[in-house]
Amino acid sequence: MRHCLALDLHDDPELIAAYEQYHRQVWPEVLEHLRRQGVRELEIFRLGTRMVMVMDTDDAVFDAGRMAEAERDDARLRAWEDLMWSFQKATPWTPPGAKWTPMQPIFRLTDA
Repeated sequence: MRHCLALDLHDDPELIAAYEQYHRQVWPEVLEHLRRQGVRELEIFRLGTRMVMVMDTDDAVFDAGRMAEAERDDARLRAWEDLMWSFQKATPWTPPGAKWTPMQPIFRLTDA
């Protein structure tokens, strides 16, 4: 399944550069966690401060609730998420307490 989510960054060129640098060298524990949770591919795109994540998952393995629980239960993953949150901020449409927010699909070429 494909998931598309949005999140913003703080509008600070130095913070944005640091955020991108971290994503050129993602911690191995984070990569292992994603793969273990059934994430087959994950891409993050940025335009200004808006980010879009496209995540392809294995439906037989992936469960967003279980993934979030695993992140809460692992100190290293929590450290990564806390660090990333220092660069990130919710979009104006993000529910309180949430981070990456699912986007609503409106068009798919293969369905047209």
